[in-house]
Amino acid sequence: MIQEMLGVEVPLIQAPMAGVQDSALAAAVSEAGALGSLPCARLDADGLRGEWQALRARSRRPCNVNFFCHDSPAPDEHAQAHWLATLAPYYEALGLEAPAIGAHAGRPPFDRAAAEALAELRPTVVSFHFGLPADHLLEEVRATGARVLSTATTVEEALWLERRGVDAVIAQGLEAGGHRGHFLSPDLTRQAGTFALLPQIARAIRVPVIAAGGIADAAGVRAAFALGASAVQVGTAFLLSDEARTSDVHRRALQSEAARHTALTNLFSGRPARAIVNRLMRELGPISDAVPPFPHALPALAPLRAAAEREGSGDYSSMWAGENTSGCRQAPAAKIVRGLMA
Repeated sequence: MIQEMLGVEVPLIQAPMAGVQDSALAAAVSEAGALGSLPCARLDADGLRGEWQALRARSRRPCNVNFFCHDSPAPDEHAQAHWLATLAPYYEALGLEAPAIGAHAGRPPFDRAAAEALAELRPTVVSFHFGLPADHLLEEVRATGARVLSTATTVEEALWLERRGVDAVIAQGLEAGGHRGHFLSPDLTRQAGTFALLPQIARAIRVPVIAAGGIADAAGVRAAFALGASAVQVGTAFLLSDEARTSDVHRRALQSEAARHTALTNLFSGRPARAIVNRLMRELGPISDAVPPFPHALPALAPLRAAAEREGSGDYSSMWAGENTSGCRQAPAAKIVRGLMA
């Protein structure tokens, strides 16, 4: 059983959600018997150690630590200048000065420093987004004894991950919130919804499959199991939880009619991710060629987001959410876990 592999009581993983959670949510989910996840995409090695210490102060149960392992191209000053020019009217409207070209993006991929930190911390589970790290780094992770998971958005990606020796594959459907986990091809037309993708991956590989995307209640969990999932990964349903760090503008959007309309967009980071449609997405289009590649789109938007949120607006905020927000509710994370596994 996958519960034995992950060291949990119920086959549920809380999706790692950088920017809207920290160790508090991960600890609460783990204490409820599921697998809490600590997102590390924004953390350096010292930040990881600090969050892990805070997590362990709240829970000694198994937890997943999650990393991005993307290619990080060198900044292109021409592309960044074009992106700043595209955003210039918004800066002018808010009375702001644009950041300097070449501002630091702050999204390093998984590296040796992170691997060395894991050797000290020894989490039960380590998961990756955007493929897997280089072989020598992956071997260092395995040497800690951690179970290794990664995300697939196509059958081809699932087969690739299985060949690399992952312990389980997270099948991420197109309706999932946040960043797409694709890594073999950026072609979004190759990616299917969860309940189309899941059975195809389950038939194609031998390792356990974890369903992710659009699962918001116990009925969705049962459907995933019926289609071959050994466990489910849920993120959006935890966005309004007491332990989440979701911003006020994001929380209000999730509780409004706006949450019914999400779209894949590259505007906020440079990679496709599903978010609640806001002003920036409507006016520039959710996918734009003006956006520099991930993660170099991030610095240009940060001042706009901060200024708008101070006025109570999410016009420039990355309000990540899946297509199915019906499971979002204000409640302790433990209660949400119990409801999903009812």
